Amino acid sequence: MAMTGVLRPGHVQLRVLDLEESVRFYRDVVGLVETGRDARGRVYFKAWDERDHHSLVLREAPEAGMDFLGFKVLDAATLDALEAGVQAFGIGTERLPAGDLLATGERVRFTVPTGHRIELYAHKDDVGNGQSYTNPDPWVPGLQGMAPVRFDHCLLYGTDIDATKRLFCEVLGFYLTERILMEDGKTELGIFLACSPKAHDIAFVRHAEPGKLHHVSFLLESWEQVLRSADIMSMNRVSIDIGPTRHGVTRGATIYAFDPSGNRFETFCGGYQTYPDAHPLTWTWEEVGAAVFYHDRALNERFLGVVT
Repeated sequence: MAMTGVLRPGHVQLRVLDLEESVRFYRDVVGLVETGRDARGRVYFKAWDERDHHSLVLREAPEAGMDFLGFKVLDAATLDALEAGVQAFGIGTERLPAGDLLATGERVRFTVPTGHRIELYAHKDDVGNGQSYTNPDPWVPGLQGMAPVRFDHCLLYGTDIDATKRLFCEVLGFYLTERILMEDGKTELGIFLACSPKAHDIAFVRHAEPGKLHHVSFLLESWEQVLRSADIMSMNRVSIDIGPTRHGVTRGATIYAFDPSGNRFETFCGGYQTYPDAHPLTWTWEEVGAAVFYHDRALNERFLGVVT
C-alpha cells in the first residue's frame, strides 16, 4: 500500500513517579537507548532499530499514565490537511512549535472523544540505528535488556470509542482490522485500527473513565525473544501481568508487565499483515477470553481493571 497520510505511531510520553528509577528500567531492563534530556527534565529514548530521535519520553509526575501519543505523517502539507480535517470534524487543535520536543518539528495536538491527547507531526531528526546506511550489518553489538526493535502501538481505555473510531477512520485514514463485541452482539467493546499493513497501530477499549492508558507495546523479532524477555523480567523482579501467551486478536505472541510506576507495557512478536480492503475480523462476547488470551481462553481481573 502507498504510505501517504499518517505513517506510523511515532512517540508516546509517559508520566512516571521516580524519573531516575524509570530511566534505569527502560534503559537497562527494557533495553531502550537514551537519546537526550531537555530543560523541562524529560528523558528521551528510542528502540535500537528506530532511526528517528525518540519514540518514548518520560516525565516525572505525582501520578502515572500517558500524556500524549504522537503519529508521524508524510509531510508538512499532510499535517496541514489533517489538521483541517480534525477541525471540520468538530475538534479543536493546538499547534506546538518545533523544538518543544527535542529534535521534533511542529506538532498538531487535539483531544479525541475517548479523552486522550493525540498529536501529529511531520519531522523528527534521523539519528540512525548505529549502523551505516551503506552495507549495514543486521544488528548492533552490545544491546542491553530485552532490546525491542521499535515502539509499536498503544491500547487506550476511554468513553466514546464510537466517535473516536469515526475520527480515526474518516479523517485520519485508519481502517478497522478487528473488533470485540459486547453481550448485545452489536456494541463494540474494543476496536483495533491500522494506518499501515500491521494488524493494528492503535486500539481502544470502552471504559467508564476517559483518557486512560492500558499499555504501550514494543516489538520483538521472535517468540524466542519474547521468552527471553520473560526471563529478563523475572531476573529483575519485574511485576508480570500475564504471559508469555498468544492473542486471538492480531495473533501476536505476548507478555505484559508493569514498569516501576505501574504503567503496563507489552513485549510481543508476530501478528499478521493486512490491507485496507481486508474484511474486519469480529470476536463475539462468548469468545472474548480467547480473543485476548488465546491459550487460557479467559481474562484475568488485573488485565481488565488496572489502567493508568
